[in-house]
Amino acid sequence: MVTVDQSAPVFDPALIGRAHRAIDPLHSQLYFAPEQDEHLGALGLRPGRMVYFAGRAAAMGAVGSGVVTATFYNFAPSLVAHMIPRAWTLASPEQVIPARFAAARASLTRLLGDDVVASPEVAELGELLREACTGLSAEGRPLYAGHADLPWPEDPVLVLWHGATLLREHRGDGHVAALVGARIGGTEAHVLSALAMGIHPPESFGRIHHLPKERLTAVMDGLRERGLVDTDGRFTDAGRETKQRIEALTDELAAPPYEALSPAELGELIAELEPITAKMVAAGSQ
Repeated sequence: MVTVDQSAPVFDPALIGRAHRAIDPLHSQLYFAPEQDEHLGALGLRPGRMVYFAGRAAAMGAVGSGVVTATFYNFAPSLVAHMIPRAWTLASPEQVIPARFAAARASLTRLLGDDVVASPEVAELGELLREACTGLSAEGRPLYAGHADLPWPEDPVLVLWHGATLLREHRGDGHVAALVGARIGGTEAHVLSALAMGIHPPESFGRIHHLPKERLTAVMDGLRERGLVDTDGRFTDAGRETKQRIEALTDELAAPPYEALSPAELGELIAELEPITAKMVAAGSQ
């Protein structure tokens, strides 16, 4: 059981980080679920990257590759342009959105089981997330804003998934703002994340290893010139501090929804969601 000091301010970086880790898998599991390729592929979209880009971007409408590259932030423009806007010639956003919700319900049902999906606890957690979302603002958060314009579903498990999606995209937009403020581009952000995870050389990180060698060399040279990595491609003290500062600001910018909950409600949310997340992982969610 999570204990929360009733007299303490809600903005506690450790607690907010814990809440994020409990909530985010509800949303992000869909990116690895076969149900997403099945439901969106049935519309004519190509499985894999096209399904991912179209599924996540559809709430913003039939936007071009520039908008997707800017809001998703850390994908190579050439990769996005290979999928968007062609995806909208195969399936409209109005078709993609309900298919994505259906895929989310199917994947959560497979991972959690019918009994959990239909349980009063899931319905209560969904309402807690809906309450938390009353503390969100769309100002400066374009990807979140697109999803926030969608009506809340009626199905309790989809209320839970939609709430998790809103919180995830709101946090993601804030993370992009923190990266922009630190003058860290999308590929650079992957390098810093790789180093924070102990991956060396960072160019071998799975999310960037496929990029042209010249591009990766230029990124690493730029980070060296700024004193963020050393000659061996490892963190300098300044690089480590920059990464920590970005993550701290991301947590701070993600605080408003949790301030909409009482400390007791936040403690309940974390305590109830962590076992659900653990069950999803045990069932094969990534």
